[in-house]
Amino acid sequence: MTTGNIQLLSDTLAKAKAENRAALIAYLPAGFPTVDGGIAAIKAVFDGGADVVEVGLPHSDPVLDGPVIQTADDIALRGGVKIADVMRTVREAHEATGKPVLVMTYWNPIDRYGIERFTEELAEAGGAGCILPDLPVQESAVWREHADKHGLATVFVVAPSSKDERLATITAAGSGFVYAASLMGVTGTRESVGEQAADLVRRTRATSELPVCVGLGVSNATQAKEVAGFADGVIVGSAFVQRILDADGDEAAGLTAVRELAAELAEGVRRAP
Repeated sequence: MTTGNIQLLSDTLAKAKAENRAALIAYLPAGFPTVDGGIAAIKAVFDGGADVVEVGLPHSDPVLDGPVIQTADDIALRGGVKIADVMRTVREAHEATGKPVLVMTYWNPIDRYGIERFTEELAEAGGAGCILPDLPVQESAVWREHADKHGLATVFVVAPSSKDERLATITAAGSGFVYAASLMGVTGTRESVGEQAADLVRRTRATSELPVCVGLGVSNATQAKEVAGFADGVIVGSAFVQRILDADGDEAAGLTAVRELAAELAEGVRRAP
């Protein structure tokens, strides 16, 4: 039986901590701008300094994603991206770099594909696990059983609205790391959102030994540095996607842009506060 790379993910996050910095986690959807172009973009992001990459499984109704990622998902879906292409993306990105690659997906595609088949193929592709933003913890037992069997992390998402008791339930069920979601600029002022995210990390850490990584609308090195001051990992998605959209079909320019952004962010997470 093939085993996934949860250990590689844990080791990578531990190494960043040992270097007294936050890990840089990048997100890019599979099949965007094409399947091959998406694989090249992930390699470029790793080349620029990302520690971990989340590969998005494009979905027609991405409820938790903003307009930038929705646009990329639409492009990927119009291009005919399939789960097999997502697995190929994971495999080629991991084989080329030796770094941990996760899949971020809504539950419906896995449910339709089959849990056993999905976990087996993800492990076989060298995947490190899955981030499942809309799978309720109380309905996750079957998934977790298969993920554990195949050496895959199950990353759950917590939010500022999560009560302490709920946080403890979520972190007890998760593995790899905890994804702390906090939407920048949506609630209150910029300053208070930073405080809200820091508070969420503090409350989450009180329930678990797992690293806590923050997806916070971070788009530049200054914001990355701020989040790195209180989180174990900084998650960046839309900013990478936007760079590829801005390249407007010029693949070489898009690759250069995401590599440069990764390098800037990697510097941000390494700067002493």
